[in-house]
Amino acid sequence: MNINEAIAGRRSVRDYKAKDVNNFSVRKLLEAAVHAPNAMHEEPWAFVVVQDKNLLDRLSDHAKKFLKNDLDVVHPKVISHARDDLVAKNFNVFYNATTLIVICGNSTGKFVAADCWLAAQNLMLAAYAQGFGTCVIGLAVSAINTPEWKKELGIPADMTAFVPIIVGVPAGETPPVLCKLPNVLNWK
Repeated sequence: MNINEAIAGRRSVRDYKAKDVNNFSVRKLLEAAVHAPNAMHEEPWAFVVVQDKNLLDRLSDHAKKFLKNDLDVVHPKVISHARDDLVAKNFNVFYNATTLIVICGNSTGKFVAADCWLAAQNLMLAAYAQGFGTCVIGLAVSAINTPEWKKELGIPADMTAFVPIIVGVPAGETPPVLCKLPNVLNWK
């Protein structure tokens, strides 16, 4: 698969089989992530890998407590019935994926967040090339960055979780989403 095929084919997957992602595959994804470009070659990222189902379920429940407030800020146009579905007792914010990779960064530096997002893109493209599905779960960021969850996940207090990405085996096909054409403001 070439890079253009990976870019065009990658989807945000929101339904996973209960099949584990092996350690070798996770390490390959992390290796792809650290090859991302980054400001001043600081490589500000660090990673947390969670594959314990009970821990993922507990974190999902905790994240739902933040969901209503975060939706108002991040996705204010989410309609009320969708909002209700997202906080329903049986809803899992990680869509039952077996692996969560959290990309964290040190809190200093103007471009740390951008660097972490670049690492995320590398990781997601590599996952797609390996046959895995991924989805960024931005609505889990607030929960992960609470002192109790940072402690539970081993994230130092001076680091910030920027990008939680679920990885797993897709339960089915994820249809393509039409993208808008590039909005070129100027071309001189």
